[in-house]
Amino acid sequence: MGGQLLLPDELLVMLNEKWSCREQQLRQLHALVSYNKIDTVQPKLRALAASPSTLVAYGPCATGKSRVVEAYLESHVTNRECITGRHLLERTVAAVTASLWNDKPGADQDNAYNVRCENIAALVAHLQQLLKSHDKFVLVFDGVDKQRESPPTLLPALARLGEYVPGLTTILIVQHPPPRFLHQTGVPYIHFPAYTRAQSVHILSQLPPDIFLDLPTDGTDYDAEVHAEDKAWLWPRYCAAIWDSLAQNAARDLVSFRAICIKLWRPFVAPILAGDFGTRDISRLLVAQRRLFQDETVLPDSIIASPTLAPPASQGQDKQSTPSSIHELPYYAKYLLLAAYLASFNLAKTDALYFMKSTERKRRKKGGVTARSGGRASQKRQVPRHLLGAAAFTLDRVLSILHAILPHDLRGTVDVYTLVATLTSLKLLVRGGGLGAGDALEAGGKWRVGTAVSWEYVQGLAGSVNFSLQYHVAE
Repeated sequence: MGGQLLLPDELLVMLNEKWSCREQQLRQLHALVSYNKIDTVQPKLRALAASPSTLVAYGPCATGKSRVVEAYLESHVTNRECITGRHLLERTVAAVTASLWNDKPGADQDNAYNVRCENIAALVAHLQQLLKSHDKFVLVFDGVDKQRESPPTLLPALARLGEYVPGLTTILIVQHPPPRFLHQTGVPYIHFPAYTRAQSVHILSQLPPDIFLDLPTDGTDYDAEVHAEDKAWLWPRYCAAIWDSLAQNAARDLVSFRAICIKLWRPFVAPILAGDFGTRDISRLLVAQRRLFQDETVLPDSIIASPTLAPPASQGQDKQSTPSSIHELPYYAKYLLLAAYLASFNLAKTDALYFMKSTERKRRKKGGVTARSGGRASQKRQVPRHLLGAAAFTLDRVLSILHAILPHDLRGTVDVYTLVATLTSLKLLVRGGGLGAGDALEAGGKWRVGTAVSWEYVQGLAGSVNFSLQYHVAE
């Protein structure tokens, strides 16, 4: 939220040095919301630089949107800290009040946060009262597209605050804005693209970790200055090798890339500590440590789970019927197999009940009593559906269930049809008949889970990704 807006070019240079590879975004932000005064036609008259009433900063996760805007404006409202839409509005009024009181040292702030704001109309009234003596004020909503329990009109209403509050500029920080999500045109956008290979390596190279935890004391002249030069030379080349081998396809963003680099750094420099290689023998060191760049277990834990999660087979169960390497499936392949199991053992007419987030789920309680039975036990005994045979399903249906059970949006780089082919080659999905019998990936074709995908296997699979299977399976 509004802070010091008078930023000279020297301060822009300082911010660009702190937030590398974001010079263009900083200059766009400075040009749109700067507080610099400009000359008019008459030399003695000066006016405030015109700023848009609404500004949208968007881009993928971990691209510096929030940090750059926060560094420019000093403070803002974070939507992750707000539980409901009303909580967001009250936090907004409280943050504006606190920002104004900070400009008045020694003022009484006892009643600064004692306000009620139940709707957008009340927010407009509060802002008009608070900002009536201010020529310009900037209000930032960070992550507003992820606000919980918000009405569909919240974003368009926030985007129009500047039309009713003079001098107010609203900045909305979002990840992937849909077309016309503000229901108005002419809103300027600042795009924060994902960091490229060169940019990612450059950002991580600014703080290289130490090669030697303790400098050698064997009488050599290897001091701290030489150590700083060596690690500044070795670390960028190591990060480039990590990007080319693992992070380019496995790391989702700069944060994941940094985590992988830090995780492998100590094992990578172990031969240097042992004296087998020098600090500048990068080619020989990459060849000797090539196993580090080929092992998938170094990826983030949310992508590859290390422990074996399949339960042990019973004495009467065929050991070959239950795979023992659930952890070897990729992250999205696990969710796809879970979606296929739910499509096989749930009736199609119950999909709206179990997978629509806006539908109130009325599940059976323990003892066979339902929410509509008035407390009386059901007289009809039914066999649990997971004890019956797997039913056939279409590929369109399983993809719809996949999007419903995923805890986040499906990455655009994930090829779902490749995952289907992989599960089919492992006999976890079985091709059936249907309209698309000629093409294995035809939308109208029929599929079913293989005999190896038992209830115990799926329970272990769901546990590996923290998925509540029992809440999505019909009894």
